[in-house]
Amino acid sequence: MKSPLLSLPGAVPAEGVDEGVAAHYGDLFREQRALADGTGFVDLSHRGVVTVTGDDRLSWLHLLLTQHVSDLPAGQATEALILSANGHIEHALYLVDDGTSVWAHVEPGTQEALIAYLESMKFFYRVEVADRTADTAVVHLPAGSIAQAPASAVVRETPYGRDLFLPREELEGFAAEAGPAAGILAHEALRVEQHRPRLGFETDHRTIPHELGWIGTAVHLQKGCYRGQETVARVQNLGKPPRRLVFLHLDGSEVHLPPNGAEIRLADDGPDGRKIGFVTTSVRHHELGPVALALVKRNVPVDARLTAEDTAAAQETVVEP
Repeated sequence: MKSPLLSLPGAVPAEGVDEGVAAHYGDLFREQRALADGTGFVDLSHRGVVTVTGDDRLSWLHLLLTQHVSDLPAGQATEALILSANGHIEHALYLVDDGTSVWAHVEPGTQEALIAYLESMKFFYRVEVADRTADTAVVHLPAGSIAQAPASAVVRETPYGRDLFLPREELEGFAAEAGPAAGILAHEALRVEQHRPRLGFETDHRTIPHELGWIGTAVHLQKGCYRGQETVARVQNLGKPPRRLVFLHLDGSEVHLPPNGAEIRLADDGPDGRKIGFVTTSVRHHELGPVALALVKRNVPVDARLTAEDTAAAQETVVEP
């Protein structure tokens, strides 16, 4: 989905998975500061939107998701995962129920696979699953924003701000009233600062929830059975995850950021040392400078000096070893 807001002055299109919206509108740090101050908005209209309606929607989703949603109050936001049979993360859903429908936004391009899985699990339950991406745009308002959500929008309120499910034809009109637009790079910089993982960035084919700190925010440990629960329970009760998420302060003298996937090694081992992790997201932050999220092996000392490719990095613990 190509956003009409790419026609705004200064808009530079994003690339890769975020193609279709603006990377920035000419001033990355100004856009970050605006969001941090509670002003402006982020166009996330490239994200997939899925709804589940029907009398059994919450009880049915409760059987499939890692989160406890059977009694989810209308208007209360939550997030949830869908795991493989081996407990690896396949989908991340950002949910709210409006009293008649569950609305979820997901990573761009993942909605078709998600819907295919949900359809295969309907059986006799009274639910209908729909892809609403074509007619619904997601817009993010930062925490502290005083912008008014249109009456037509479904609002998902979180500690980090409000996500609006907005009729797509209203996107341009909303943008004209909501204040300065910020690009996806500004949104990503604040996400990294907040240590929040993102599917497809902090995850690979073998990531389990414990590695990213998704236990507690997207996984409920006291709910009933769901696919992959055995792995979650076993790691929680008997073992330790093989990797852990860390926050990196990168050497600011480097001209380039280490790309996603850049190999991380112990600084004392030199450039030919053993690989102990990889960068998942690297950004330039308006206050912190160059920073990143990364996955490293669990037994890496929390005070170890690291290198990401040729860039020196100091780590902060996100997930305890």
